[in-house]
Amino acid sequence: QVQLVESGGDSVQAGGSLRLSCVASRATSGFPFMAWFRQAPGKEREGVAATYPYNPNIGDTYYADSVKGRFAISLEVANNTLYLQMHLLKPEDTATYYCAASGGPVYGPTKLRTRDYNYWGQGTQVTVS
Repeated sequence: QVQLVESGGDSVQAGGSLRLSCVASRATSGFPFMAWFRQAPGKEREGVAATYPYNPNIGDTYYADSVKGRFAISLEVANNTLYLQMHLLKPEDTATYYCAASGGPVYGPTKLRTRDYNYWGQGTQVTVS
């Protein structure tokens, strides 16, 4: 059973920064893709950023247009930890942020299709005011 545990959510002022962490219960290199998603109240869950854990040195990262240039996804293989560094936060970034990992192929140009991800964390709340 794979477990993903997020942390780092907080309430911040617009323009501020946060770093979210996600610790996996097994080696991240075993996942074809890992990603961050978010869900605001009354809205569908949407992809934020994805990365290719098998070889993080490749630098394969994918971002939703709404966060490009502000968010950065990264992986610390030694600690099985996925990060999301968020800068220049806006009120519209307010949501519950979820870490996700795929158990198989991930499709599409952005690698951010919710249905391609099998394992999910419990979420961490980010509020920007």
